Amino acid sequence: MKTLLTATATAALLAGAAHADDHEVKLGIILGFTGPIESLTPHMAAGAEMAMSEVSDSGKLLDGMTVVPVRADSTCIDAGAASAAAERLITSEGVKGIMGADCSGVTGAVLSNVAVPNGVVMVSPSATSPALSSVEDNGLFFRTAPSDARQGEIMATILMERGMEEVALTYTNNDYGKGLADSFATAFEDKGGTVTINTAHEDGKADYSAEVGAMASAGGDLLVVAGYVDQGGSGVVRSALDTGAFDTFHFPDGMIGTALEENFGDALDGSSGQLPGTDSPGGDKFVELAGDSFDATSTFAPESYDAAALIMLAMQAAGSVESGDYKDHVMDVANAPGEKIYPGDLGKALEIIAGGGDVDYVGATAVELIGPGESAGNYREIIFEDGKMETVKYR
Repeated sequence: MKTLLTATATAALLAGAAHADDHEVKLGIILGFTGPIESLTPHMAAGAEMAMSEVSDSGKLLDGMTVVPVRADSTCIDAGAASAAAERLITSEGVKGIMGADCSGVTGAVLSNVAVPNGVVMVSPSATSPALSSVEDNGLFFRTAPSDARQGEIMATILMERGMEEVALTYTNNDYGKGLADSFATAFEDKGGTVTINTAHEDGKADYSAEVGAMASAGGDLLVVAGYVDQGGSGVVRSALDTGAFDTFHFPDGMIGTALEENFGDALDGSSGQLPGTDSPGGDKFVELAGDSFDATSTFAPESYDAAALIMLAMQAAGSVESGDYKDHVMDVANAPGEKIYPGDLGKALEIIAGGGDVDYVGATAVELIGPGESAGNYREIIFEDGKMETVKYR
């Protein structure tokens, strides 16, 4: 009898496990948990996981499916490691979509080497290289952060409005840095500005005095640093400050994080920058929803929530968790027509879709996708005052 009961109990457990698997979908989160933006990625992952928890708790995704996040490290800079991590997510973990990757170079590698061959949707919250706009993706790639083709224009406008007509420019020597530097330099010069020097820097160096010396010789009203806050970009800033080469800077998104405040304090007063952001109602709702569980104002955290949300809403619209079925619904749920959906409304959105209605996902970042899967994009302009970043305008 004991043997029979054990066998029966085992069978019941196995049946329960099978039932749980039938009602579970895994989504990958591939971000640089180590590397040059490692201070940003915990908040990005938390934003994505908050969206997944919201959907799971609602019980409304495809008749009550639970969404299980699976993290992997892109390193941000090692394409081989990122591709291997993504391959594991798909082949070993069985994820049905990927929130990520983060940095542009590894995102392109994961897309070409892993996602496209396996037919898996990727939605990046932070890969901004203009080159990704024309990559062959079989309709599988989307992003909630705007291309640096737009960021370059925004950055040029901000600096010209601030009366900065001559600037020195340095960029991290990869797809992100080069793409942004080229976009900015073209836009700035088209507006009548002068880039006195446009030079790459390598990440991981202990000493940037030679690079900073060349920039100082070229001169300029300030130094534009298109780098990474946890890597060479901050090294360049430290060297520039220590040598007196520059005392005012402008920072794009990859440089903006609380680490800047912590590392440099009021030495950056008078400096400026921009990062993706919006003053739409969704931004405040996202911050309220996150509470003190993570820094909801951290760069690309709102975009990460939106990236995950789009995947799950598209699944609902397709009635399937398979990328080949739901990839064509991402643009539909992201844009008008339909009821506007903000953070905290994901359960309602799933219910509307299940009932045959339309949703217009606004999310935390005023999402609007244009072809091919691009974010139209909004930016938050900041300045540094009393050692802190202050928002001065949205663009």
